[in-house]
Amino acid sequence: MRASCDMSVKQSNLHLYRFRMELLHPRHWPTWVGLGVYFVFTLLPMTVIDWAGCRLGDYVAKKNRKRFNIACVNLALCFPDKSKLEIDHLVIEHFRAQLRTAMHLFIVWWRPVFMVRARIVRQGFEQIDYFKAQGKQVIVLLSHSVGLDFAAAAVTMDYNTNGVYKPMRNEVIDFMFSHGRTRFGAKFGGKLFTRDDGLRPLIRETRAGKVLIYIADEDLGKENSVFAPFFGVPKSTIPVLGRMTKACNAVVLPCVSCYDPARKKYRVKLYPALENFPSGDDQVDATAMNKAIENTILECPPQYLWTFRYFQTRPEGEAPVYE
Repeated sequence: MRASCDMSVKQSNLHLYRFRMELLHPRHWPTWVGLGVYFVFTLLPMTVIDWAGCRLGDYVAKKNRKRFNIACVNLALCFPDKSKLEIDHLVIEHFRAQLRTAMHLFIVWWRPVFMVRARIVRQGFEQIDYFKAQGKQVIVLLSHSVGLDFAAAAVTMDYNTNGVYKPMRNEVIDFMFSHGRTRFGAKFGGKLFTRDDGLRPLIRETRAGKVLIYIADEDLGKENSVFAPFFGVPKSTIPVLGRMTKACNAVVLPCVSCYDPARKKYRVKLYPALENFPSGDDQVDATAMNKAIENTILECPPQYLWTFRYFQTRPEGEAPVYE
């Protein structure tokens, strides 16, 4: 994977994630109107927001059959003991969870810090301070759950962090997400990089003491990947977590964010540090990482983003799993 040393050019973070006048161009007006309606909606009580989000999830599940079918394939592969009826129910619950959390994003984007804290219950965060006191750096291992932005907020509110961000095509929506993911960390000097920046900036910032927020569950193709089991299914996996952990003298703390509809709060949990990690073997380390991600998913299965093509890349000779 290409790495860049030109930090003066490649700090693709805070200066791009501030408001820019070009975001007011007429081509963006429909997006701003939609966000205005969204903002008004977020002023309603959480009970109403949750109900509406779930109903919107039902609607999207019926209309977006492509994503519905991808989720069905993923769940059938990962949970082969479940019946078709159970899989369909899980997919519907997933769409409800996804659209419900989409209605909550404004909390992370713009609400005051005390209001964000009020929606988050943190567990296991004392480990960060413990390992820091031992002279270790910390890598928080996240996956693509619907509550990803709340997990990131739970870390960035109190710790100097760095991480990787994939820019979105819609510049206004990109501004909203990137603002939400940098607004807390900016006071510490936190940084976000793109994949094009490579690994060197991440390693350098983590060695300097920043907590690294790392997400590694997407299928990025065969190049620089190994096939490691994910719920027992071979999955193309980027095996760099072990190398970064060693290079940074770090520990890896798996993390999950689950929304509790009864309490109207996101529970963000840090698991104990991975043991005997890294091993020095890419295959072994990729397998350990995927297993850790599996354990976080099992905390709240419907809240994992099952609509991604996690098994797009197949081992030689295997048929495609998606239509």
